[in-house]
Amino acid sequence: MATLTIPKVHKNFINGEWVEARSGKAFENRNPANTDDCIGMFPLATEEDVNAAVEAAKEAYKHWRLVPAPKRAEILFRAAEILVKRKEDFARDMTREMGKILAETRGDVQEAIDMTYYMAGEGRRQFGQTTPSELPNKFAMCIRQPLGVCSMITPWNFPMAIPSWKIMPALILGNTVVVKPASDTPHSLYNLVQALTEAGIPRGVVNLVTGSGGKVGGPMMAHKEVKLVSFTGSTEIGRAVSQACATDFKPCQLEMGGKNMIMVMDDANLELAVDGCIWGGFGTTGQRCTATSRVAVHKKVYKEFVEHYTARAKALKVGDGMDPTTEMGPCVSESQLKTVMEYVQIGKNEGAKLAAGGHRLEGGAYAKGWFHEPTIFVDCDPKSRLMQEEIFGPVVSVTAVDDLDQAIEVCNGTVYGLSSSIYTRNVNNAFRAMRDVHTGIVYVNAPTIGAETHMPFGGVKQTGNGHREAAVACLDFYSEWKTLYIDYSDRLQRAQIDTGAFGATGE
Repeated sequence: MATLTIPKVHKNFINGEWVEARSGKAFENRNPANTDDCIGMFPLATEEDVNAAVEAAKEAYKHWRLVPAPKRAEILFRAAEILVKRKEDFARDMTREMGKILAETRGDVQEAIDMTYYMAGEGRRQFGQTTPSELPNKFAMCIRQPLGVCSMITPWNFPMAIPSWKIMPALILGNTVVVKPASDTPHSLYNLVQALTEAGIPRGVVNLVTGSGGKVGGPMMAHKEVKLVSFTGSTEIGRAVSQACATDFKPCQLEMGGKNMIMVMDDANLELAVDGCIWGGFGTTGQRCTATSRVAVHKKVYKEFVEHYTARAKALKVGDGMDPTTEMGPCVSESQLKTVMEYVQIGKNEGAKLAAGGHRLEGGAYAKGWFHEPTIFVDCDPKSRLMQEEIFGPVVSVTAVDDLDQAIEVCNGTVYGLSSSIYTRNVNNAFRAMRDVHTGIVYVNAPTIGAETHMPFGGVKQTGNGHREAAVACLDFYSEWKTLYIDYSDRLQRAQIDTGAFGATGE
């Protein structure tokens, strides 16, 4: 396969040094919009490399946990400043390796900036609790403590933002990190780690290992010195992560699949709803766990909505994300494109009506990339595979509903529960939806995508396992509470037994 430039050869980052993989092997990272463009060669690591990274992180933890949190915060703040200065370069690198348009990759880097600044602030806000003891001359409080070495396995769709969700809270709390990026998008995580290194992160505190899930991800989960695992990816792999961690009672944070729905009511601003469904369904080429892959529309406005929605989808410009006029980029890989094409055929076989798209884009500007048309099926059966299974591509299924109750029933009728939305001008309906829809995130008059770093992120059912990412909520996963009792009475005092033995003055 031809190459536009000589690819750069990258290394693993272990104990503060860029080192070759023990295997001596590497894999290619190619541009999904133009596969002639080889971004670089990345190490094909093995369990040996993982063991070295974990050992480095274990040793670094002995010192890092004792660095005062405000001092750890100063390093994160400097890293955020570096990200700000290099935002445009890092966004362009990301568009080349992941495919999404520049406006979105700039947003991805900005999210990493936001998270890094936010967690730097937590260096002075790791508040514990104090409370009166039930016994006199006794003090009670609790504080956060780090756990140790954290393994992090990150996805390809947000190759800098999602790693920042995991790395920054772990670091500010005093943990050390071993992280594996998705093989489709390793370069963006290299840029993030480089920023942390230049900001002064000590040797061994952050370690980066690239390679396959079996050769790298498996050992990262199973290693006895790893104290917790954070994973973002499919529900199928998430289940395997949970089972691997259960043997050692190791905490794991799972962010998995989604089948998110927008509910469009008959009183909605239809133009606004169409805008939201276009952005939610085809932003990032539909390759978001929060993507709007389902739409339920009130039967009174169904025909009008479908007409405008399909017209807008057909008009979207698909192409190389580096072109500022492009509105939707390619699928991230050939395998992802094949998955999309398979689900389009499934939709046809199930009897759904293809209203827009449905084909791979080939020839001309599309000849060397993994492009697919924005695709909309209408008149879909809510129980069909098309409306039940995560596709992770530019395919949206639309169905008609009689009222809000039916819309909520359809919305809740999947194994997933990440994000949902309702378009309505009726405040009563908006609050009913917020209460009754069983998802971790609910939007009103906005699409199902667009989470902000200072709010908890995560889902229910087979989307998550109860832990949240981002905001202060994530601190509970990356730390343990330690309760402290200090008795200065100079006597034995027995809780629950000696209460009432003293007067109001404590004498």
